[in-house]
Amino acid sequence: MIDTNALRKKVLDLAIRGKLVPQNPNDEPASVLLERIREEKQRLIREGKIKKDKADSIIFRGEDNCHYEKVGNKEPVLLEDLPFDLPNGWAWARLPSIADVSAGGTPNRGVKKFWENGNIPWLKISDITSVKKYVNKAEEYITEDGLNNSSAQYYEKGTILYTIFATVGEVGILDFRATCNQAIAGIKCFDTNFLDYLYYYLKNLKDFMISQSKGNAQVNINQSKLKAALIAVPPISEQKRIVKYIQEIFDVIELLENNQNDYTELVESLKKAILQSAIQGTLVEQCEDDEPASALLERIREEKRKQLGKKYVESYIYKGSDNRYYEHINEKSVDISENIPFELPRNWCWARWGDISESIQYGYNAPAKENGRIKMVRISDIQNGKVVWGSVPYCDIDEEDIKNYTLKAGDILFARTGGTVGKSYLVTEVPEEAIYAGYLIRTRYSNQLSSQYLKYFMETNLYWLQLTNGTTATAQPNCNGKTLGKMLLPIPPLAEQERIVSKINEIFAQL
Repeated sequence: MIDTNALRKKVLDLAIRGKLVPQNPNDEPASVLLERIREEKQRLIREGKIKKDKADSIIFRGEDNCHYEKVGNKEPVLLEDLPFDLPNGWAWARLPSIADVSAGGTPNRGVKKFWENGNIPWLKISDITSVKKYVNKAEEYITEDGLNNSSAQYYEKGTILYTIFATVGEVGILDFRATCNQAIAGIKCFDTNFLDYLYYYLKNLKDFMISQSKGNAQVNINQSKLKAALIAVPPISEQKRIVKYIQEIFDVIELLENNQNDYTELVESLKKAILQSAIQGTLVEQCEDDEPASALLERIREEKRKQLGKKYVESYIYKGSDNRYYEHINEKSVDISENIPFELPRNWCWARWGDISESIQYGYNAPAKENGRIKMVRISDIQNGKVVWGSVPYCDIDEEDIKNYTLKAGDILFARTGGTVGKSYLVTEVPEEAIYAGYLIRTRYSNQLSSQYLKYFMETNLYWLQLTNGTTATAQPNCNGKTLGKMLLPIPPLAEQERIVSKINEIFAQL
């Protein structure tokens, strides 16, 4: 399978370095373009349409062929460690030198008149991540009162939208007049000819901007970091050639994806069917010699009685003599038959996630640092089912708190907020001492259970259906520990759990 996302990244990287299309010595140099843009920016300031930029920046090449930056009335300083060398005719500029940058806002959710019967489009991160290039619809609307009583503002068609909170670096071009929340920055080019090139440039900047977020437990950047972004500016004629070529290549890549997607969709459908078969007890044969799940769950309850003492709330699900399902809580039994999605094999049991867990615990909130006491895994450090340990930052934490948040093999991490809410990760190894950040939940289990079986359950339709029903619909979807704890899941005998995992691994390896 061709990694088409990596292919797109390579095309964009070549484009912004001036290596995608040939240069034309007859093109008007970028320095002339930037001078015209500075004049346009000053005109807008004089007319009161934008605010004066106190840190107005000009980057120029000195007689020594080195690059210098003059900010405001300060003396020029040498710019070292520029990302790459520019072709002749190109120039460096900070983002505010070519565009006005601002962020949106959210009216108070508790005030009905700010939201009820609203007719002003109000965009969230999901409205951007769900589109390829142009943002042309909103899921939510605010009223005029909501607009006037918040930091929300109108952005006109042709504004670039850039996500700066939780999901950093997603880009879209606004195709209608709208507002947005504070997790999105609006970038309005002073010269509209710049629009498409800047869109692609900012898409390529995603990994760099994420790297700038190391000071946060959650991946966020502020406007200052976005405004500090260096833009490699080609002549305007070359910008047009670059954009045209990118679009042509991306069209070819999309055709390639469509062919791959047919196969990928088939594989994903097959995986879902296999997982559904696994949790319904039809993937592997039952064995009469297996200890029933009821005995396993009783041992887990006994462990929790010893662990929690009087704090332990006795809870379990059983099938009555009338073939209906009941949940026993605090010496009372409630009929929950309507909540049971399907019948299980004889030796299996239904259980609540919270009843089989040793703990369901939120992560540690602390600023992430390049150096510190201990590694702190964030949502963004988990990529393609693995922790990218090289990118995991450090944090400072009191020694007595470490034991409460330490990760160990067999733990399952659960994303409780943002665009990845519900995604899970099974910790298989911890190469060095580490804890986990506050936007994650750690679930830990008795060795009476297979953590890999539980992880596979978290990929099933039954898991996602329950999660969706329990997710809070806010500007950012989120799910808490209580929702996770109430989730129903089928528990096979331990020996069968292991056979199920082995069979799934065998099948998935062949797909």
